[in-house]
Amino acid sequence: MNHESDAEAPPRTRGAPVDPRLLRYARASRAFFVAIAIVALLHTGLIVAFAWLLTQAIVAAIEGESVSALAPTLALLAAVVAARAVLLWARESIAARAASRVQTQLRAALVTAVGELGPGWLGRRNSTELAVTAGRGLDALEAYFGRYLPQLVQTAVATPLLIIVMWWSDWISGLTVVLTLPLIPIFMVLIGLATEKVQRQQWKTLQHLASRFADTVQGLSTLKIFGRQHRAAASIERVTDDYRRETMRVLRVSFLSGFALEFLASISVAIIAVSIGFRLIDGAMVLAVGLFVLLLAPEAYLPLRQVGVQFHAAAEGVAATDDVFEVLDAARKGRALEAPPSRQQPNALPVPTTALRVSSLQVSYGDRVLPPVSFAATPGSVTLFEGPSGAGKSSIFAALRGAAAFSGSACLGDTGVDALAPSEWLAWAGQQAGLLAGTVRENVVLGDPAIDEAIVENALALACADEIHPDVALGVQGAGLSGGQAHRVAVARAFYRHLRGFADVIALDEPSAALDSDTENRLWLSVRTLADRGAVVLLISHRSTARKIADQTVRLAASPVAPLEVGI
Repeated sequence: MNHESDAEAPPRTRGAPVDPRLLRYARASRAFFVAIAIVALLHTGLIVAFAWLLTQAIVAAIEGESVSALAPTLALLAAVVAARAVLLWARESIAARAASRVQTQLRAALVTAVGELGPGWLGRRNSTELAVTAGRGLDALEAYFGRYLPQLVQTAVATPLLIIVMWWSDWISGLTVVLTLPLIPIFMVLIGLATEKVQRQQWKTLQHLASRFADTVQGLSTLKIFGRQHRAAASIERVTDDYRRETMRVLRVSFLSGFALEFLASISVAIIAVSIGFRLIDGAMVLAVGLFVLLLAPEAYLPLRQVGVQFHAAAEGVAATDDVFEVLDAARKGRALEAPPSRQQPNALPVPTTALRVSSLQVSYGDRVLPPVSFAATPGSVTLFEGPSGAGKSSIFAALRGAAAFSGSACLGDTGVDALAPSEWLAWAGQQAGLLAGTVRENVVLGDPAIDEAIVENALALACADEIHPDVALGVQGAGLSGGQAHRVAVARAFYRHLRGFADVIALDEPSAALDSDTENRLWLSVRTLADRGAVVLLISHRSTARKIADQTVRLAASPVAPLEVGI
């Protein structure tokens, strides 16, 4: 499992009700805000109309008007109620559609950004946490778009308009609202800061729980062999209890927030009602005006109260989008610093490339720096890397494919490999097969839009996996194949990329580790054949039989020594 990055994350936008990065990265949100603002404006008009019509009906009934005289007012009142219901339905529908589109756009942008940042960046992140963010985290945007944002827009539109109407009808009541209303956002900010902290901690605990569970499942067979499965289960139980406690803390803060906002709003409305009541008694205000203002008073406080309540429901989505925006910001910053690499067009057959020249390449892993290595691999050659475990053989491949930082130079022709996307020039098969759920064919072609069935069969045959039918369906991580079969499919994938002309350099890391001697000899023959056809082959193997196909050998020592040179 990968480790979380220690690199400094882009600063998060704080203090804004809506993160402006949402408008930048999710274009669907722009139309959503326009549509929801129109709905909010119409809804505010209906609130005022409802209060006015209800006031007229009540006053007319008190004054002794007949039912027939009240019929037009009651009909208009019913129409207003129906219109408000339609607008509420429209708001829910718009919010649901917008949430779905934004989720799709942000997930697509996240996948694209991870691809642009490359394996080096991804190697320092926790892949399980990224999966939780892209999955459950973005799913939580349903509450964010369905409840919080519509209520936020409703507050921005309705509150000032209702205050204006109340002030125009009774300036004393309007002034009371203006003086008491700020108390609600002040408490919202104070409680919101506490909510943000506990919600962020809850979200991190959930990510940690998912990561721990994934690690345990991945290593379950090893834990079982050494009798440590019970300790792993106890560890997951502890993290689960932590998540339960964090969830209860969030609920406590949410209930406290709701109580505080409701209490402040109730006291404020009570002050207005008492003021109106006294003035009605001494005749300073007519009943129609007093009742109209009194009906509008709760509506003036309601949007702000609901914003505070809905913020808690949407807090998980907000926390997840923060993580998504950090990744997107990192990719955006990278695009600004680097020119986009040129893209080659795939050819039907591989074209011989210039030599891969590596000079004084030193791979860095945290505080550890491996000894420098130099070599030149030309088309038609097999370069074998030998050395004890931990000497840095796989690290060289990691540096070439952008998964590890390095110093020195590595050039394909006259171009540094760090300026090229690994997919443009490198066909790689690592020690882990890295298969996906799907058919064997889908794993071999790995997204090729123009699948060549003949090359698929040829690649499987060259990888000694011709007994595996391309239509065989695999489960997660290649479930359904033995370890050796999965590894051969991964090698076939590298061969396919070369045969399709996507990559001229083939890098194989211990491709024969799970093979018997006969199958291994067949694989070495295939590797030699591809090299003789013009491929640049880089090979890591502990097997002495690999030397018979190697044109040159790079020997790595177990401890830091003088710069390593190529042995022929």
